[in-house]
Amino acid sequence: MAEAQPHTADDVKAICEERSIRFIRLWFTDILGQLKSFSIGRDELDDAFQGGTGFDGSSITGFNAVEESDMIAMPDASTFAILPWRPEEQGVGRMFCDILTPERTPYEGDPRYILRRALERMRSMGFDAFNVGPELEYFLFKDKHGTEVVDEGGYFDLTTLDAGSDVRRETVLALEQLGIHVEYSHHESGPSQHEVDMRHADALKMADDCMTYRITVKEYAMKYGWHATFMPKPLFGENGSGMHTHMSLSNGGRNAFFDGDDPYFLSPEGKAFIAGQLRHARELSSIFAQWVNSYKRLVPGYEAPVYVAWSRRNRSALVRVPLYHPGKERATRMELRCPDPACNPYLTFAVLLQAGLEGIEQGYELPEPMEKNLYDLVPDERRRMGIEQLPETLGEAIEQTADSELVLRALGEHTFNRFIEIKRQEWEEYRIQVTQWELDRYLPIL
Repeated sequence: MAEAQPHTADDVKAICEERSIRFIRLWFTDILGQLKSFSIGRDELDDAFQGGTGFDGSSITGFNAVEESDMIAMPDASTFAILPWRPEEQGVGRMFCDILTPERTPYEGDPRYILRRALERMRSMGFDAFNVGPELEYFLFKDKHGTEVVDEGGYFDLTTLDAGSDVRRETVLALEQLGIHVEYSHHESGPSQHEVDMRHADALKMADDCMTYRITVKEYAMKYGWHATFMPKPLFGENGSGMHTHMSLSNGGRNAFFDGDDPYFLSPEGKAFIAGQLRHARELSSIFAQWVNSYKRLVPGYEAPVYVAWSRRNRSALVRVPLYHPGKERATRMELRCPDPACNPYLTFAVLLQAGLEGIEQGYELPEPMEKNLYDLVPDERRRMGIEQLPETLGEAIEQTADSELVLRALGEHTFNRFIEIKRQEWEEYRIQVTQWELDRYLPIL
């Protein structure tokens, strides 16, 4: 079982002493959500807690240019955990860091800081927590060079078909040792596809937990000689991997989304929050679905939603509001079904929160729910009903984001400009490729 979570530098030092932890990895995240890490010895802990540890930020994607590259990683003692996949003897711990400039101010390009800023805005509006519960799906393949599956199981299957169940069990146990509460895990609908659901938590802890979850899944797959991938759509003709994200705000320990007198059991704040996410969904798309491959998943007919609408039962809508059960007021929430698990969780949770708060602040109206299957409507019907669609490509998505005042405010100018530049370049590189599909299709006949 996970030990009591440390809170202070002294707690961390005591655990390292007691458990003979020899090395501590300092973790942080680049602009694209890739985990970065360097290691210090136990004897360096005092210095690290007092003044942080310097490193060169110019080689980190989206961080500063060479001429302003000095950065400081300031460990957050409350995130300390022992890595269960490293040897127990002379063990290894880890802590997430906040990134500072040499002047010791928060670095504006640090994704953790961008999320902290969104949470500050939330608190200034009278809420005390943004609760997030993401469901990250992934595939297990024989190796990283191809997409040979390790089983042919389907949704919730538990048979010998699910060769991944042992590795999934070890992964869940490891996550619990790392202080992450797992609600349940199961085989997903695609062959060799899995899902482990974490119990909802405050957004900053949850973003840290998503980073931990992804590396843990990959480490345990590697132990079996396999490759785990969070790539959104690795297999043509099969469902992609999503990160359905459940969200609610709380206020004085009470769920701010619940209203027992409303026909949908949603408070005015809950409705306006959902309206904010729907209204801004197109411009946020390049953040929660940030790769060329993400848009191969966001196509009509699979489980991934593309139509900007909300519903209570209908899984073809972008937002689902799970049905209310009496006595479960705390579970009132919205579920956004379009993010994928290869996003940067800090930036994703930050822009989703900012869009929802914008809805509350500006008093956005929530449209009527769409209870019919939106995939069945012809385009003209959808247009008549005013139902928009998510961008169809990363190229379209990034131009929507480039025009977004909301995303500019949420990310800050530095990160906004870097992100747009990196993503335009990715789209341009993809756009000029000549693919096998084109060769097969056109070479024989043209």
